[in-house]
Amino acid sequence: MSEKTSQKIFLNDRLVDRDQAVVSVYDHGLLYGDGIFEGIRIYSSRVFRNQDHIDRLYEGALAIRLEIPISPEEMTAAVEKTVAANNIVDGYVRLVVTRGAGSLGLDIRRTSNPQVIIIADTISLYPEELYETGMKIITASTIRNHPSALSPRVKSLNYLNNILAKIEGTDAGTLEALMMNHKGEVAECTGDNIFIVKNGVLKTPPRDAGILEGITRKVVIELATEAGIDVREEAMVRHDIYTADECFLTGSAAEVIPVVDLDGRKIGTGTPGEITKKLRKRFQEYVREA
Repeated sequence: MSEKTSQKIFLNDRLVDRDQAVVSVYDHGLLYGDGIFEGIRIYSSRVFRNQDHIDRLYEGALAIRLEIPISPEEMTAAVEKTVAANNIVDGYVRLVVTRGAGSLGLDIRRTSNPQVIIIADTISLYPEELYETGMKIITASTIRNHPSALSPRVKSLNYLNNILAKIEGTDAGTLEALMMNHKGEVAECTGDNIFIVKNGVLKTPPRDAGILEGITRKVVIELATEAGIDVREEAMVRHDIYTADECFLTGSAAEVIPVVDLDGRKIGTGTPGEITKKLRKRFQEYVREA
């Protein structure tokens, strides 16, 4: 929206002006990254796969023992209300729940009033031309958090692991970076899931590779299956990407974007492949239908 001063933010139980949307400096979401979030797309004024995102949010909260102060039904309605209040036609929702304010220290028993924050705005993660020409990425030396240390299935406010890998990518002149897991297998990129195509088969790392189970990833798998494409979730190493025929990334903000180069190695022909283009087109159609 052009007038940010008129933007409305949902904070706890009501819509407030953007400059009134504040939380305590003692909130453990700020002090320790203690909280969870979701990034949700809006297409044609409709919240895309809202229920999937709300389900994942509450599962994450359960996993970290965070009690969200409103019900899933109330949260769903709050998201819809925020989108409508900001007249967003095509955009993005950032839904955040913090642990709440407390004393200095890690003890969650000394916190109270978890904060529910919903922001509806526009977003452009990558330049539009990269969706046509494909993007280059590098492999980060920063590996994905060990799943026994922090479950990748929890979309937590502590994104430092991903940020450090992202820094490596931007330092190398790329907008994304591939992250490996503790076993040296392909996990995901800093903000996106990854797919490759080899001999007509669509492949993506499985859940136990240490990935976030992306909503867009789920949709793309569904669309590919409907199109008769053989889809396999299996462990991969960098060699599989270097020698792939096609590669692309998926994410709520990124949608479906082709990758044509990893670590200076051309993938396939060095241009977006036919299956990638087909799935991207079908995804764009689907989000308008859903």
